[in-house]
Amino acid sequence: MTDTETRKTIVLTGASRGIGHATVKRFSREGWRVITCSRQAFSEDCPWPQGAEDHIRVDLTDPEDVGLAVSEIRHRLQALGGRLEALVNNAGISPKLSDGSRMNSIDTPMHVWRDVFQVNFFAPIMLARGLFKELAAAGGSVVNVTSITGTRVHPFAGTAYATSKAALGSLTREMSADFGPHGIRVNAIAPGEIDTAILSPGTDKIVETIPLRRLGETAEVADIIYFLCSPQSSYVSGSEIHINGGQHV
Repeated sequence: MTDTETRKTIVLTGASRGIGHATVKRFSREGWRVITCSRQAFSEDCPWPQGAEDHIRVDLTDPEDVGLAVSEIRHRLQALGGRLEALVNNAGISPKLSDGSRMNSIDTPMHVWRDVFQVNFFAPIMLARGLFKELAAAGGSVVNVTSITGTRVHPFAGTAYATSKAALGSLTREMSADFGPHGIRVNAIAPGEIDTAILSPGTDKIVETIPLRRLGETAEVADIIYFLCSPQSSYVSGSEIHINGGQHV
């Protein structure tokens, strides 16, 4: 058996920064082939091997573009025996008002609701359904990235974002029941305040209320994603793991 045939493959959305960027590095370090999907073109500054060749540019707000991306991914997986060991739905959008404040349930325009739910909720199930055969062939794992905002009102996260993440948490449970008989595990992670470029002003005040009194690191989140895609979590499915330093308590 060749190295190409034995190498595990992950498809990851939202790979260009933050948690996604850390996740690519984590899986690459373990020898996985990483197929990345994002709105941006591949950055030459990214350190992982074959990154440019394994990148797919896709606009997740466009259902048709998502469908084209699924076809392209399936085509690429044929060379790997039609197997996919992991799908990580990490991409998410959280629009804000022009002054940087949150969009509430009264004032958020309906087209914003549609775009947010398309990226944060519909794209994950579209990808998982589209890659179902490849995931089943590998006994693969799906990880949906939700958020602490899915279970509480947050001072910075908008209503559309929060409710889309709550819906994704519920979808994770439904998927685990439906995909499980086919050997596919489905879990979610719910990060809290993670040290990324998209932190809002005032986050330092929230940190004061977190039991661990610090922000989370993107590498810490990537480690949990890797765990959920590894044999060490072979009997874990339908779970939503909080990664927030105890903030949810």
